[in-house]
Amino acid sequence: MPTNLLETKEQALINCIQELQTVMVAYSGGVDSSLLAYYVRKVLGDNAKIVIAVSPSLATRELAAARQQAKLFNWNLIELETDEVTRQEYQRNDSMRCYFCKQTLFASMERLAGQLGIGNIAYGANLDDLSDFRPGHIAAQEFKVHSPLQTAGLAKDEIRELAHKAQLPSWDRPQAACLSSRFPELEPVTVSDLLLVERAEEVLLAENFRQVRVRHLGELARIEVGQDEVDRLLEDQVLIDKVTNELKRIGYKDVTIAKDGYKQGGANL
Repeated sequence: MPTNLLETKEQALINCIQELQTVMVAYSGGVDSSLLAYYVRKVLGDNAKIVIAVSPSLATRELAAARQQAKLFNWNLIELETDEVTRQEYQRNDSMRCYFCKQTLFASMERLAGQLGIGNIAYGANLDDLSDFRPGHIAAQEFKVHSPLQTAGLAKDEIRELAHKAQLPSWDRPQAACLSSRFPELEPVTVSDLLLVERAEEVLLAENFRQVRVRHLGELARIEVGQDEVDRLLEDQVLIDKVTNELKRIGYKDVTIAKDGYKQGGANL
């Protein structure tokens, strides 16, 4: 991307943040919300509050990485426990699950913002998100949540470039999603199964795979690793046996491996 164009978008982001004056950012540790948190704190200082939702749908490793990054930049991270996984609408896991998640989050943030005297809420939706069906955006609109990255016209690649420039540890992290994304639509989401998925993925991460998904298909676990990593798994029978046995030990009856590797939305393939 031409440097002057990215600089123009960066300035547009700064201008948007300045207009908000006080803002609370929904932070997850992913590169989008991380970049937003970085600029909001840089521009507004103590008039910016960075909040992360803590629930069983957020993997422990993701929470730890988010905390570490926030500490590195002195964001004074606020942890907000949310109860979306206890809602029947969320557990039902239909196409609107993300709506109920964001609805719960933004309602909690709105209450907290009122207590702290913060006038606005913002989240890390980017320009690319506009081309996809994102039920969470509906909740954002209902709560009048701002999306400064979209306003500035920033797409994912540009966000990663700015995050690299800012030396954010999350700048090149693989795309992440909540643990509930491992469940196919209408497969009920429960706390116990979320914990099972997290334990299963830790098995793969312990073997130094970088992009990992364990799709929860009832009693079947389908392993997905990065497309540039899948050959390492498929060509090592000892490793396959080790991983398979461990996933069965923790609770799955059957295990399979996606031979074409990780695909976004793979739970419904």
